[in-house]
Amino acid sequence: MNEPNETDPRRALLTRLETRAEQGGGEERIARQHEAGKLTARERIDLFLDPGSFVELDKLKTHRCADFGMQEARVPGDGVVTGWGRVDGRQVFVFAQDFTVFGGSLSGANAEKICKVLDLALQVGCPVVGLQDSGGARIQEGVPALAGYAEVFLRNVLASGVVPQLSLILGPCAGAAVYSPAVSDFVFMVKDTSYMFISGPEAIEAATGERVTREELGGARAHAERSGVAHFACDSEEAALQAARELLSYLPANNAEDPPEQPCADDPAREDAALAAAVPEGGASYDVREILRAVVDDRRLLEVAEGFAPNLVAGFARLAGRPVGLVANQPAARGGALDADASVKGARFVRFCDAFNLPVVTFVDVPGFLPGTGQEWGGIIRHGAKLLFAYAEATVPKVTVITRKAYGGAYDVMASKHLRADVNLAWPSAEIAVMAPEAAVGLLFRKELQAAADPDAERRARTEAYRERFASPYRAAELGYVDEVIRPEATRLKLVRALDMLRTKRQELPPRKHGNIPL
Repeated sequence: MNEPNETDPRRALLTRLETRAEQGGGEERIARQHEAGKLTARERIDLFLDPGSFVELDKLKTHRCADFGMQEARVPGDGVVTGWGRVDGRQVFVFAQDFTVFGGSLSGANAEKICKVLDLALQVGCPVVGLQDSGGARIQEGVPALAGYAEVFLRNVLASGVVPQLSLILGPCAGAAVYSPAVSDFVFMVKDTSYMFISGPEAIEAATGERVTREELGGARAHAERSGVAHFACDSEEAALQAARELLSYLPANNAEDPPEQPCADDPAREDAALAAAVPEGGASYDVREILRAVVDDRRLLEVAEGFAPNLVAGFARLAGRPVGLVANQPAARGGALDADASVKGARFVRFCDAFNLPVVTFVDVPGFLPGTGQEWGGIIRHGAKLLFAYAEATVPKVTVITRKAYGGAYDVMASKHLRADVNLAWPSAEIAVMAPEAAVGLLFRKELQAAADPDAERRARTEAYRERFASPYRAAELGYVDEVIRPEATRLKLVRALDMLRTKRQELPPRKHGNIPL
């Protein structure tokens, strides 16, 4: 075989073009990117994908704009690096905006590159990961850039529920650019270097007189704790890329596959004696995450949206090597009561799990919906209905464990038997009732309490009698609303066995185009 002729002008041209594409905006702009505490698009891809697995697409594509001197400013690749590679050996499509080239701005050609990757991902059934770092639409192009955004949005929507979509915000993401991450499944941000907003601080001040910094308005903390837009707020780009890799390890490649199982060295029958005392007496608070970690494989919980609506915990874990979605009321925050934000957080998470064949395990300790005018006027009825809707329509295996309180409508909403949960378990400490026994006695026996010689003693006696007769888990078990009352330390084994039994579950929804969830 003849050796390649390195003096061939055609080969030399290819080498020059590829080198130009790999240099992005050049050494000076790359240095500025590093000075800002950010990696380049190619550095990010190298960190995210398995070494040597990246295959690039459209490396030499350029824009077609001839206005404002743009015909003299063409860079191969046009500000976005696209292609596919592998994460832990599994195929993933990726696009990474290059801020060193035209500020990572989106042009018509740039959008075509992203759309090609999204189309391929949908056709072959693989996740898509977007590494976002862009100044927005390319002003020199005008409408073609806006059209490009809409083309990307359309594909995000068509891929929703078919292949997992992850968005990592690693720099600016403003204006129309925010909507691609917004309709993806999970959003990662980096503290102090990434931000998202529709209107920037300057526009807000001009319109309203309000002064706010970029970080206050749309930084990682703002979106992870206040708006709920970001599901992960990471300390560095490296941490964000690693978190995205870990998240993918729980997810199937597409909605037709099961989540990837892993070998499990943690004994499925392992009992944790600490669970017997995990729920304190007298209604005191506790951290439900300790219960979750005691039950799942290797105590490993990947929590989602940890800073938003902390009264509800959601996250991924494994049971006997099998990925599951976990939802739990958190008594350590607002007593575990459901509010509008917690309802939306839970509903979105449950619907994601249902779309991608992840069983949902729910731990219930809920005193009810949070009262107050702020909640009522803020639409808690509508938002609470989202959680109800999500659990009711989900057809994946659903297993529920009631650890303590399960009161009122919140009992119904939290994966009750009546919303088609498959296996419902309860600890002996469970209380399932219309309302707390103390409150019920106050309403039902008001006159008797007033007439009693010792009202406090009378209240205690009647409360205990009410709890025993109406709030006991054994009453719910008699009615078939609880399948089994279990010892807390046996929870892991009971869950593993229930999920194993449900492995071949098949359940269909009535024929329809789609439901009308109360958005």
